[in-house]
Amino acid sequence: MTGDFAGLPYRPCVGVMLVNAQGRVFVGQRIDSKEGDAWQMPQGGIDVSEDLHAAAMRELHEETGVTPDLVTVIAESREEHFYDLPGELMGKLWGGKYRGQRQKWLLLRFTGEDAQIDLDAHDPAEFLAWKWVEPELLPDLIVPFKRRVYRQVLEEFRALI
Repeated sequence: MTGDFAGLPYRPCVGVMLVNAQGRVFVGQRIDSKEGDAWQMPQGGIDVSEDLHAAAMRELHEETGVTPDLVTVIAESREEHFYDLPGELMGKLWGGKYRGQRQKWLLLRFTGEDAQIDLDAHDPAEFLAWKWVEPELLPDLIVPFKRRVYRQVLEEFRALI
């Protein structure tokens, strides 16, 4: 990272690990990725004066169509998790205001039916496709610059999934 970006703050963000009754984790395939087959869990920025749980429910609904009545909160990450954007994205995403994200994560149990997942709930949609995956497969599916955070979150939530 160049000195131009080293002083930038991290974007406040929430991440959601949504698990089904079988202990599999929801991942969505990003529409806008240049990385090819890029998958991730629902996540996004926390708006000013928005609390963590409200942001998580908003992001979950925007990205999956899942409403709060279809989930149960199981846990919240103990710490924030940080990642830096790769060099080619630095200064381009989020108006160039952030060097990466600082994320708090929630583990949520999905209590609905798969048919209630609607990737077109928000316009524009963020995901092209979705699937349930075994938790241990997460780090290998995710875009490389987010893998360390996914490993940390998975380790923290593993016993609760």
